[in-house]
Amino acid sequence: MSNKKAFALRVDEKMLKAIEKWAADEFRSTNGQIEWMLNKALKEAERHPKNKKEEE
Repeated sequence: MSNKKAFALRVDEKMLKAIEKWAADEFRSTNGQIEWMLNKALKEAERHPKNKKEEE
């Protein structure tokens, strides 16, 4: 199981509403949607951290 760290995130109200709608459309929580978006952006920028299995 991965370790997760909690932190506060300030987001524009309209942006948050859009994310919440997108999350509902994808059957995800808002937090899960934001995590998915961040992972996707990191992969596209080739900055996603490698898993320990990938490093072997």
